[in-house]
Amino acid sequence: MADQTGASANPQRSLVLPGLLAVSGIVILISLGSWQMNRLAWKEAILARIAERVQAPPTALPEPSQWADLSPEDYEYRRVTLAGTFDHSREVLIFRATGKLTKRPDGPGYHVITPLLLASGQSVLVNRGFIPLEAKDPASRAQGQISGLQTITGLMRSTEERNLFTPADDPAKGLWYTRDPKAIGAALKLDKLAPFAIDAEAMAVPGGLPEGGATQINIQNNHLSYALTWFGLAATLALFFIWFALRQKRKD
Repeated sequence: MADQTGASANPQRSLVLPGLLAVSGIVILISLGSWQMNRLAWKEAILARIAERVQAPPTALPEPSQWADLSPEDYEYRRVTLAGTFDHSREVLIFRATGKLTKRPDGPGYHVITPLLLASGQSVLVNRGFIPLEAKDPASRAQGQISGLQTITGLMRSTEERNLFTPADDPAKGLWYTRDPKAIGAALKLDKLAPFAIDAEAMAVPGGLPEGGATQINIQNNHLSYALTWFGLAATLALFFIWFALRQKRKD
């Protein structure tokens, strides 16, 4: 009798450790799924705020006295209007692997970044728009180097983040790979420069280049699929453990 009792208890004891591991795994997977759902709500709020700012009527550019206190979260993609004179002698180019032009196929090129001198004596870097590779030389698009007082409407943009695959900038050649007002301003020796840039909206430019409205809002939002993946794995683990437990029971 003692042997039979021990034999019947062994299968139950053999499920304790797998059960604990399964429950722990399920809890972790559900936690990860819940975290992704929270991230989804956070990302959707960001996208909604961006959509609201992009579609809102433009407001005046913040006064230079406010610039130091501005937070990117407060102004990113905010639509503003400003007036000034372009300093084309300090134009720089930011390489883009692909860009859009209304009369040309998508392809590599540059965003043309030009300081706009304000009446206050401050400068703001303005992304005037996209040009194809063959228009790199300003002389090839001389008509587009507009002079005199210009009124610009566009989106405020913060410093663009770099990653491990971002090539090094080449200030000596005026060639950049990220939108970094501080670094660009230092290279151009601009002392009174805004800590943000402006992506200009499309406007009539003689010769058609650069072509404004180059902002591309490509913010990935895969959190729902990630959450479903974690929840699916949790369900799979639960079903696997149930199958394993039933299989062990049948061995009694």
